[in-house]
Amino acid sequence: MTDHPELRLGAGLADERESWPVGGSEIVHRTGRVISIRRDEIIPPVGGEPFVRDVVVHPGAVGVVALDQQHRMLLVRQYRHPVGYRLLEPPAGLLDVQGEAYRIGAERELWEEAATKATDWRVLVDAFTSPGLTNEAVRIFLARDLSVADETYDRLHEEADMETVWAPLEDVVRAALAGDLHNPVLVMGSLAAWTALNGDGFDALRPADAPWPAKDS
Repeated sequence: MTDHPELRLGAGLADERESWPVGGSEIVHRTGRVISIRRDEIIPPVGGEPFVRDVVVHPGAVGVVALDQQHRMLLVRQYRHPVGYRLLEPPAGLLDVQGEAYRIGAERELWEEAATKATDWRVLVDAFTSPGLTNEAVRIFLARDLSVADETYDRLHEEADMETVWAPLEDVVRAALAGDLHNPVLVMGSLAAWTALNGDGFDALRPADAPWPAKDS
């Protein structure tokens, strides 16, 4: 195996923005709800035959790892029909309010799903949820200095049946690594929070208004 000492030391570990030429593009399906499906004809820049890829167009999402002073994580248990599971998840939701700041969207989801507010916000991690299929990007925030909101949100559909669960962050990480918890925002967020807590600390995390190139562009 070729030795790459610069990568072994962590240098250059960053995704690169790149866009291959598109010969044609059309929306082949609109749901009228969250997503649409776009069909692109992609022209390889190094030659070769053009090929077609279907892209699920998604508005993006935010998630919230909310920790209390004992480093317990706030979770909601929610039925997810596509996978046939009731999942433990952090509060999360779509970026479906035009022009809404990402942190404000996260604050809204924390209040709507868990009747909770926070005064200390930071960015934990940014991710593409399934980059071979969809342009969905998610930003996961860390929220601390929590308080219970004075009013609750009138939840509908799956959210009407949600329950709130508090669990030590260490236990959430252990359950994720054991394969008992599957929600990707939970897995990414809990592991990122645990790494920060036992590494450089929460104060070293990015500020809540840090740039998000995957969405800002």
